[in-house]
Amino acid sequence: MTVSQLAAPWLDHASLLDPVPMMLETGVQRLDDGALLVAVRTDLHGCKGRMLDWWFKFFETTQHIKWWHPVDHVEHRGWDAKWKKGERYYGASIHAVESLAEIPPVAAKLKFHDPIDVFGTSRVNDAFETRSVSAIVAARIGFGDHVQLDENGDPVSGQMLHITRDTDWGCVLRSRFVLGLDRQATDSSVTDAMGLALMRHCYTEFTFLSRFLPSLYFGEHANAEPVPLPW
Repeated sequence: MTVSQLAAPWLDHASLLDPVPMMLETGVQRLDDGALLVAVRTDLHGCKGRMLDWWFKFFETTQHIKWWHPVDHVEHRGWDAKWKKGERYYGASIHAVESLAEIPPVAAKLKFHDPIDVFGTSRVNDAFETRSVSAIVAARIGFGDHVQLDENGDPVSGQMLHITRDTDWGCVLRSRFVLGLDRQATDSSVTDAMGLALMRHCYTEFTFLSRFLPSLYFGEHANAEPVPLPW
């Protein structure tokens, strides 16, 4: 369902571009306006940011998302025409069905954005040039069978960010979700329990992903990179 008002502006997520420790690396926090912030840190051993960015240009089937989370991911209902395999996902929307830990399966819609929409050109360029960041995945998100979209096709209820920083052993992934941006502060439909379930879901899916992504990335000859041999 399309609504006349635009989705709320992106929150100030600039601290995610700085590798120093944050007050909330993993946890759930209720914001002043009643929205719910969910923070997750996941260490992805053997992975690099470029692999995560590539993954969003690769996966396109229910089998693929079940690799990602064999328990919670139920169905991939397809990308729209703006997605092109191996080339782009900015501006594209996806439909899927997934559980959030003990919360039963629910439909979800995400529309992906260029990170510049969130942080601005100079901040994004500086973060990559200083290697504080190696990948940024940004999307507007909504859950349910009747996700409200603005006139640009953006879900109005939520925001999602996945930001990596490469390390010697792989990369650190910081994930942020903001839920309930279309709700009043007195509306309890986005509960703390939902936030905790999403936190567990996110940590689990990216831990699963880290176990096979490097092999898949090199097996698919992503970015035409030479394959590093272990012997």
